[in-house]
Amino acid sequence: MKAALWAWAIVILFACSGCATLRNPVPKELVESARIGDMSEIRIIVGMENTDLQKNVLESIKQEDPKDFPVKSDGTKIYPVLTISGGAANGAYGAGLLKGWSEEGSRPVFKAVTGVSTGAIIAPFAFLGKEYDAGLEEYYTTTSTKDIFKGKGIFAILFGDSFVSTKPLEKNIARICDDKFLEKIASEHRRGRRLFVGTVNLDAQRFVIWDMGAIACRGDAALFRKVILASASIPVMFPPTYFQVEAGGQRYDEMHVDGGTLTQVFALHSLLDNMEGAIKAMGLDANKIKSKLYIIRNGYVSARYKKVDGKLAAIAGQAMDATINAQGLGDLYRIYVFTHQMGNDYNLAFIPPDYMPQGKEDFDPQEMRRLFDRGYADAVKGYPWHKTPPSSFKDLESKSEE
Repeated sequence: MKAALWAWAIVILFACSGCATLRNPVPKELVESARIGDMSEIRIIVGMENTDLQKNVLESIKQEDPKDFPVKSDGTKIYPVLTISGGAANGAYGAGLLKGWSEEGSRPVFKAVTGVSTGAIIAPFAFLGKEYDAGLEEYYTTTSTKDIFKGKGIFAILFGDSFVSTKPLEKNIARICDDKFLEKIASEHRRGRRLFVGTVNLDAQRFVIWDMGAIACRGDAALFRKVILASASIPVMFPPTYFQVEAGGQRYDEMHVDGGTLTQVFALHSLLDNMEGAIKAMGLDANKIKSKLYIIRNGYVSARYKKVDGKLAAIAGQAMDATINAQGLGDLYRIYVFTHQMGNDYNLAFIPPDYMPQGKEDFDPQEMRRLFDRGYADAVKGYPWHKTPPSSFKDLESKSEE
């Protein structure tokens, strides 16, 4: 019997490997030079140079409306920057917080907005401002699991690249990111504002930052939607997203997955490394350019107790949640250290530890409405932004019990 089982396992293994998606991945030595068409300015692979994109970021200073970002009496210019984390259905909290912040009246015009995973879906709405809060609310209070993914048959799973299909999510993204939506983003880009989304190049194990405003200016709606889909594509669970690129005069493909695979939230320092000389060449004083960073963490920053059934799915789910939460907290500390070193202002929001989820499915509209309303209530009277990451899980939990 055991021999027969092993035989079947070997047959399935070889069958799966033989039926995998046929690929032509970018060779290691050409990863840095890979481009999508002639659009060299639309993205940067973190850790690798792209002067076209970096110049584009600096050009935004010349493009901006002085009324949006006035110079202070001491000559300092402070740029509000918003960065939004992953968190799947927990994005409802960030969506509600943004609406409450708008109604409270102190939400600024952001110089730049960044997003990963569910944050990549929120980010374009947040970038366009409070006029788009209603659309954000609709998405995060009416979406259900069937609007995100659908199941596959056992053979499609065994011989495919994921457990589920994201065709429903693709349709949702296409519905949201229509031509009018993209033109508005392009218009704001031309005014000197920037929208960035993060994915992971899985072959290279590199985080990739995409300039979504530059893509919108190119009028490439298909690419714009594809990047958002890639950023939200949890590997193994969801299928990866493939981008056709050119390098060394040849055509290849890149496999991209959820940006949260490497980082739950990202700020702009990875874009601006080693740019002091370029800033000076523009006649600007880098010491006079500061940011006020707002981070929306669509998740908890404290340990969450949950009784785990002794079953594979339950164990895997809780282990994954623990890993993601720890990674997210590490990202918050990393960004804090950089922000503090540069003399910038750090502001953090997250799901409060006293909020107890009650969802019955992965994307439960009723639960998402509850969470949206909590985010709204936390912000509409003035959110008490945290100026540092929590000092420890124990410290945060003790405060929540008081």
